[in-house]
Amino acid sequence: MQATVRSFDEATRSGTVFLDDGSVLEFGAPAFDAGPLLLLRVGQRVNLAMSGGEISYITLSTFPVPGA
Repeated sequence: MQATVRSFDEATRSGTVFLDDGSVLEFGAPAFDAGPLLLLRVGQRVNLAMSGGEISYITLSTFPVPGA
């Protein structure tokens, strides 16, 4: 699934994304830490993995999502 970064807090390593349908989802530090990234910028396109209705993995749209 792809989305666009809406917000990112470097201190907490958490933030929000806009899905392509306009809905907003939150992600926490565990989802950010699962990927290879050091930071995110507002407006960046990202790939997401979901588990149990929550974002479990987030990375740039140019990187693959494990298991996808």
